[in-house]
Amino acid sequence: MTTDRECSCGTEAVRDQAALWFARSRDSDLPAAQRADFETWLAEHDQHAHEFRLLQNLWGAADLLPKARLEALLEPDAATPLKAPPFTVRRTLLRYAVAASLVAMMVGGGFYFGLERGPEYSAEFATVLGERRQVALPDGSVIDLNGRTRLNVHFYDASRQVELVEGEAMFSVQHDTSKPFVVQTGNGSVTVTGTRFDVRCDPTRTLVAVESGTVKVKGKADEQGNLVTLTAGLGSSIDVSGKVTPASAVNTAAITAWRGGKLVFNDASLRDVALEVSRYREKPLRVAEGKTANLRLTSVFKSDDTDALLRALPSILPVAVRTLPDGSQEIFSK
Repeated sequence: MTTDRECSCGTEAVRDQAALWFARSRDSDLPAAQRADFETWLAEHDQHAHEFRLLQNLWGAADLLPKARLEALLEPDAATPLKAPPFTVRRTLLRYAVAASLVAMMVGGGFYFGLERGPEYSAEFATVLGERRQVALPDGSVIDLNGRTRLNVHFYDASRQVELVEGEAMFSVQHDTSKPFVVQTGNGSVTVTGTRFDVRCDPTRTLVAVESGTVKVKGKADEQGNLVTLTAGLGSSIDVSGKVTPASAVNTAAITAWRGGKLVFNDASLRDVALEVSRYREKPLRVAEGKTANLRLTSVFKSDDTDALLRALPSILPVAVRTLPDGSQEIFSK
């Protein structure tokens, strides 16, 4: 990656390229070939990544604007006899126009200037299998990381941004209405000003559970800007396509029991048990399909001794455990 102050192709050209990639990534999941091209472009120069992050932050800031203001930004100009472009082109241009309008509006308030200066604070945190770690941020917020978790933190003048790349984290956010705290995953975002909540980033979904306070969950597929609001004891999820499920009651004590090194199962199917336990093992735990996967389990185990769970299962349910040729293990009916 080059690190010169300005890219040789010029700042304006880079901004146009960033806007194009941003619009493509917002439209839908990029095909593998385009995703590879995007990653290559992003890594070519520091300025590429900077301009793309800038658009992401400005777009995320739209959630914080009054609805009436956003509607005004989208208000069409006077009628024109020109032929309208195709729908996909209109949608891309509309998004870029909104981002540009946000830039123009925020310049007056100093927000854009703050972003241009880069983050006030940046850090990367990660844990390995079986490791739990707690980190304190400069604003007084605290993050508890579960095993196999990676996240990036960037504090700007007007926002606190966290990218949860993978894994699970419990956020205890210091209240600050002037700097919303936004957790981004590949499927959507969670925005708060101060609260305690858990976010888990799985390959196919993002899970959010609130212990105290209020959070707003938004999926990347929600082009209308609708938010699902969660308060204490409520949870939601964002699926792989970026759609958010309605709020529902959750057992936050069970969900966050990992912080104390525990796995809590309350009438959970063996299919779900296997998925959860796999997060704490080198090799995945499998369960035979059919009636075995639908057996229910209620119990508590230590997350750092999942072998004890496997030893106990045959005495709790009519199952046995076998080791497969690849070293993984499978639960099957006796």
